[in-house]
Amino acid sequence: MKKLLIILYVAIVICMAMATIVEKYQGSAFVAHHIYGAWWFSLLWALLTAVGIVYFLKQRVRKAFAVVLHLSFVVILAGALLTHLTGTQGMMHLRIGEQSDSYVVNKGQTTVSKELPYLVKLDTFRIVYHEGTTAAADYVSQLTITDGKQVLKSEVSMNNIFSHRGTRFYQSSYDEDAQGAILAVNSDPWGIPVTYTGYALLFIALVWMLVAPGRRFRQLLLVLFCFLPSVGMADEPHTFPTSTAREFGKLNMLYNDRICPVQTFAIDFTKKLYGKRHYGKYTAEQVLAGFIFWGDEWSNEPILKLKGGPLRETLQLPKYCSVNTFFNHSMGYILGPYVQEYYRGNNDAFHKDVGKVDDRLQLIMELRQGKLLKIFPYTSHLAPPHPRTPAPSNVPRTTWYSPVDKYPEHIDAEQQEYMKNVFSLINEDAHAGRFDRINEYLQKMQKYQVRYGGTSLPSAQRTRAERLYNTVPFATILFMVNLTMAMLLLIGFLRNTEPSSVTSHPRTLAPSSVTSHPRTPAPPHPRHHHSSFFILLFSFLALTLCLILRWIVSGTIPMANGYETMLLMAWLVMLMALLMQRRFPIMLFFGFLMSGFFLLVSHISQMDPQISHVMPVLSSPLLTIHVSIIMMAYALLSMTFICGIAGLVASVRMRHAKWENSLHTLSQLFLYPAITCLGFGIFTGAIWANVSWGTYWSWDPKETWALITLMVYAVPLHDRSLPWLRKPSHYHLFMILAFLSLIMTYFGVNYFLGGMHSYA
Repeated sequence: MKKLLIILYVAIVICMAMATIVEKYQGSAFVAHHIYGAWWFSLLWALLTAVGIVYFLKQRVRKAFAVVLHLSFVVILAGALLTHLTGTQGMMHLRIGEQSDSYVVNKGQTTVSKELPYLVKLDTFRIVYHEGTTAAADYVSQLTITDGKQVLKSEVSMNNIFSHRGTRFYQSSYDEDAQGAILAVNSDPWGIPVTYTGYALLFIALVWMLVAPGRRFRQLLLVLFCFLPSVGMADEPHTFPTSTAREFGKLNMLYNDRICPVQTFAIDFTKKLYGKRHYGKYTAEQVLAGFIFWGDEWSNEPILKLKGGPLRETLQLPKYCSVNTFFNHSMGYILGPYVQEYYRGNNDAFHKDVGKVDDRLQLIMELRQGKLLKIFPYTSHLAPPHPRTPAPSNVPRTTWYSPVDKYPEHIDAEQQEYMKNVFSLINEDAHAGRFDRINEYLQKMQKYQVRYGGTSLPSAQRTRAERLYNTVPFATILFMVNLTMAMLLLIGFLRNTEPSSVTSHPRTLAPSSVTSHPRTPAPPHPRHHHSSFFILLFSFLALTLCLILRWIVSGTIPMANGYETMLLMAWLVMLMALLMQRRFPIMLFFGFLMSGFFLLVSHISQMDPQISHVMPVLSSPLLTIHVSIIMMAYALLSMTFICGIAGLVASVRMRHAKWENSLHTLSQLFLYPAITCLGFGIFTGAIWANVSWGTYWSWDPKETWALITLMVYAVPLHDRSLPWLRKPSHYHLFMILAFLSLIMTYFGVNYFLGGMHSYA
């Protein structure tokens, strides 16, 4: 029975993993029909459930929390089955003023019409934009429900559903002309209540597992608490002086669909070209000003950083090129033919490199033409924020213009003249070296923005926060500090595990009656421990400030993309290390190492640190709960990975069985709350999905791999049924291999598989 249970368990994990890879190449519809929706996949789950129940009963498990925990999974699967058998999901397309009593349901390759016992009419649809930008903040449909003699008015928007007689309506999409809306319609009267009951039982059982007297996690805490020891340039190009460039950076502009300081755009511009926040001795604002007002000189600067690859090898290019490297008198734009091939569909490595370089060159050209400098706001009662969104004429709308934009006729001629010509005046003074006059121009431009920017201008607090955030490269500094400290502590750890140290320390992991464990290594010198603690505390406070600044600037909790979740993971790791370091000194090493790793990943990976408005569907309080808990689980599981590596090293290289056993215990201390957090995170994400788009489980690759990770890490919790996991070396090896599932869940999905969650 146990072997059959293991085979079914492993088979389902493998099927789900393979399905996410098949989906990458065959599409979601294919796997939904041939795998997730296939009879054999449902049969596998049914067999696993049946065999699991029989095995559970044969084991005569008497602990109430274990009964509730396993019962919750049965109830959740029963809810999923009811949803599959009795639930319906479809789409209703309505134009403004149109009403309907039916919606369309996809059934494999065909569509079926389902009737509603009432009429639904779309009164209005509108897109709500962030002030002064074209970034959508929400999509809102006003509905009228006519049910016999009853007439109801309702509103449906992102994360705001409307329910009537067991049917729920969600805002799904809209027509290109904004004169129609597409509503998701969901009817699942039996599946959702049963599934939510399963989630409630799971929540209770997971908490119970941690706090129940006599449970393994409580025993681990007691044992550990009581017994564990504590580039050079030939001719320098012209640009603004530092002080003038700083004033230039204080101006606001429309960039990345939000209003932010020019400094932010300058930093992103310089990093995109050179890979750093500055170019030699020049600040980002000086680089930006240089390309705007001394474009010919800066086109000779070797500022375009090229990574090694087919492009550099084929064209024999240096690591740093100038703009003029790609232009000559005989051929013109030397990348031109390759760019055309790239846009015709040639996507090999060489042409991809060409496309990336062309994007950067186009960025420079658009800057020199003035197209990117949307610095001039104008608040009008006449113009709607977007041509597809009708708006009352008496509502003030702010639009930001560049010097070369076509201005609407309602802007008076004098103001149009100012917007067109002020940069030309600055250019004349710049080449004449009259920077005092330029400072006056810039100060007047700041006053102009305050006068005409309306409510689109960021608050003074938000502007100060963004300028401070731009000034300090938090992730870059902190990853170097933390990884350096991790290396120093590792050296100290290895010294403290000399044989002489091992025999000199009297304390053991278990009570004195247990004689099978050798003595532990000596703890680090108190002075070194204290200094390491304060360095980690400083790093933690600095990262806290970084996250707070991003929160102030964006207006949302910083966990909406991959870069921010990496910062959050580092923050959580450091928090745990600081809280536990007094009793477990090795936590300082773990804290520095893992937080440094997460910060390094955020620094060197393709994650985008730019601050932008979140998608409307992400503007939900459930996002905060879901992401926070999931990130806590990942941080804890990363600790089990480090414990696994350290435990195997202690076993194989240093022959310290005591450290191997201690790390086994410490790893389990992380594992139990990690499983709890991962379970919480998955079901809160399911509730969020159900509230946002009408389905609590859609077999998205991120969802699927989160479930795989939960199933993989649940295995060590069953060491009574799997006695081979009781041996510390076997356990540590399993935890190292299990970490691969977490890597796939976070990085593999984001950068290989894609899906709805690839932003995270």
